[in-house]
Amino acid sequence: MKSKIFLLAAVFLITAGVNAQKGVDSGTPYGSGEDSIRCLTNISLFIPYAKSNNFKDAYPFWKIVYDECPASTKNIYVYGVNIISWQISQETDATRKDALINDLMKLYDDRIKYFGDDKQYGKDWIVSRKAQTYNQLKGDNTDPGVIYKWTGDVLDEFKDKTEPLAISLYMFASFKLMQNDTDKYKSQYVNDFLKCSDILDAQYAAAEAANNEKDAENILTRKTEIEQNFAASSVADCETLQSIYASKIEENKDNLDFLKETMTLLRRVGCKESDAYIAAAEYSYQMEPTAESAMGLGTKAFKDKDYATAEKYYNEAISMSDNSDIKADLYYALGAMASQQGQHVKSKQYSQKCLAEKPGYGRAYILIAQAYAAGGKGVFPDDPVLMKCVYYAVVDKLERARHVDSSVADEAARLIATYSKYFPTKEEVFMHPSLNAGENFAIGSWIGETVRIR
Repeated sequence: MKSKIFLLAAVFLITAGVNAQKGVDSGTPYGSGEDSIRCLTNISLFIPYAKSNNFKDAYPFWKIVYDECPASTKNIYVYGVNIISWQISQETDATRKDALINDLMKLYDDRIKYFGDDKQYGKDWIVSRKAQTYNQLKGDNTDPGVIYKWTGDVLDEFKDKTEPLAISLYMFASFKLMQNDTDKYKSQYVNDFLKCSDILDAQYAAAEAANNEKDAENILTRKTEIEQNFAASSVADCETLQSIYASKIEENKDNLDFLKETMTLLRRVGCKESDAYIAAAEYSYQMEPTAESAMGLGTKAFKDKDYATAEKYYNEAISMSDNSDIKADLYYALGAMASQQGQHVKSKQYSQKCLAEKPGYGRAYILIAQAYAAGGKGVFPDDPVLMKCVYYAVVDKLERARHVDSSVADEAARLIATYSKYFPTKEEVFMHPSLNAGENFAIGSWIGETVRIR
């Protein structure tokens, strides 16, 4: 391979002119005279090595091209990322590694300088990869403010034409800044989310209209990423979202896609009872009844204590849905509604259906525990000590809730502390002929649990 490369180099040198000027000095792609031949020769030398991942041998030839004729070929930057990344992977000294990372960031900047107007891989595409690489290399030492500035400048310039990855990284940086200082960046993060959601919505609609499945899928992935982060953020409380979306829903009451996306977001963050969710469901249901919109109408009826109507819509939603999360929510709502009406057996049954759809649904275990606590007294009406044993089953369900679902752990712990006080005393257990400390005891009837005597 080397003999062929040097033979090619010799051919270039034979044809060299007498006047020489580097491309970096003349502002031309290759320079002139012997320097242009030197540029072309070293391009022909570094590319074969780089293509075969021989970055060590590629580097000296690549460096000459990069330094002397940086506008000659986009391959300087395509392969340059791999070459410098390889150097970074080989470096063990932290200071030198940071210097190499800076070199790599400069490489991206130079690509923007010389090839930033590329129609397919232009400035916003390059900045996206620069920010992504920076984050990957820096890891825990990433400065989100740096990524926010880089991608923010791109958003300001390209607006709704911005590359989706740049938008995703911008929101990642905004999210990290907000995490580090919620009071300072909360409002900024919410505004950034709304701005970027609108841009991605428009891009997705355009891709769908053009039947561009690849772009539509990519945009949807980025949109899902920022929505999941927003849903998990501390600012995504129902009061904030209500203030954000109330007017937007009215403005988009005939926009079915917008209404569906809004309902999905509000459901994800636990705001299914908000006025915004219900309004979106009402408008959506009029245009196209779905499980989500029927659930919203059921929730409205539930809040109004119109239980018959609520049950009707909830069951309609269940029949239309093939989404386990939604069906779990619906069964839980039916269980909660039954509990509110004092129908404890029915509440347990719906809670069990909820858990069949989503085993980690902690609130369903809490609902069963509360059903046992409220309705279990009738299991042993003539034996006050055995009646207290029902609270073992109550606490077992609460322990299970705490174990499977961290989001309800605090509530479960508080209820455990409350209901544990109602256990039989040691003396009561000792004196009762049916009980032995440390052994199992079966609670029959509709509870149907086996508990351990504490």
